Amino acid sequence: MNRPEKIDGGTAELMRTIGTRARAAARELALTPADKKNAALRAAAASLRSETPAILAANARDIAAAKEAGRPAAYIDRLLLDDTRVAAIAKGLEEIAALADPVGTVLAEWTRPNGLRIQRLRVPIGVIGIIFESRPNVTADAGALSLKAGNAAILRGGSDSHHSSTAIHACLVAGLKAAGLPEAAIQYVATTDREAVGLMLKGLDGSIDVIVPRGGRSLVERVQNEARVPVFAHLEGICHTYVDKAADLEMAKSVVLNAKLRRTGVCGATECLLVDKAAPAPYLATLVKALLEAGCEVRGDAATQKVDAQVKAAAPDDYGREFLDAVIAVKTVDGVDEAIEHIASFGSQHTDAIITEDKGAAERFLARVDSAIVLWNASTQFADGGEFGFGGEIGIATGKLHARGPVGVEQLTSFKYVIRGSGQVRPK
Repeated sequence: MNRPEKIDGGTAELMRTIGTRARAAARELALTPADKKNAALRAAAASLRSETPAILAANARDIAAAKEAGRPAAYIDRLLLDDTRVAAIAKGLEEIAALADPVGTVLAEWTRPNGLRIQRLRVPIGVIGIIFESRPNVTADAGALSLKAGNAAILRGGSDSHHSSTAIHACLVAGLKAAGLPEAAIQYVATTDREAVGLMLKGLDGSIDVIVPRGGRSLVERVQNEARVPVFAHLEGICHTYVDKAADLEMAKSVVLNAKLRRTGVCGATECLLVDKAAPAPYLATLVKALLEAGCEVRGDAATQKVDAQVKAAAPDDYGREFLDAVIAVKTVDGVDEAIEHIASFGSQHTDAIITEDKGAAERFLARVDSAIVLWNASTQFADGGEFGFGGEIGIATGKLHARGPVGVEQLTSFKYVIRGSGQVRPK
């Protein structure tokens, strides 16, 4: 497998070199035709499949170190790779290759009375800096999405996933080389020195155009506090599922179990279940029992505690908390309006869902919950770019400028205006 090139000197020199190379690669990628980018992605997918044993061996080193460090089970799950997950990463690259190329798309065009013809065209952002922690699959997703959108990527993974990410990055480089594209189009920061993150947040002397953090609260807070360049990020995934009085109980049970327990460590996992006080009596008890039987710890308000002795009293800070584990906070609310108010007070504008057969209640929820993703009768775990048909995502953005929701290929582009004239001058 290819190994990242070593550069003599300290971290500052390493990062300056990475930034300079990325900027040069970005200029070339902005003009690279779609078929060449797609060829690189397909070749990278093939390399991932052929190098699966080496990737899993690298991942085993990371897993062993994480267990020795006493990392929790949910953290280990985010870090873990197996044959199925590597195959899914490779498939994801092929799905990104199959997407329409956004670069050069005409977003709007019109002609002015003076004859000027104006077009708004989609163009790459330039250089994307991605800082992430324990998910090695982000190496492939972020690199591939950036490439597809015509951007160069600088990837800085956490020390816990270092060996896995390095092995995956080598496959991306193999794809770039096979397609005749610059290897600097996707660079992985080989050093685990934390200084590298600080230098990226400062923009590497103007080389980085936007930063995308993907990780826990401490990482995202640091990025948001220290970044000198724009940031696409969410701080926490405090997701809610509200079960309305008009919900289908069997549907609600199925959706709630999936939303909480399919994977507890993902940012789209439901952390708080809200149940309408006006729902038929069996609703709350049935949902709580199903969660408990599935191995989920339930922390609830007084009404929730009454339905099962295993329910623990919810502490005030359990509402608005990202557990990232098999733990859920449950609260009864007075209808859809109180559910909306609770989400406004305790949510993180990430992903929230309503389960109901009442179209009016659903539309009220969808219109009034100010989150990046709102769902009706579906699991919050669909908060994923792949599930949106984006082929993958770099992360979920909860801000309101430029990108919101899954950050996929289109969200990694900007636009410019192209104006064609015939000698027009502006009158005095």
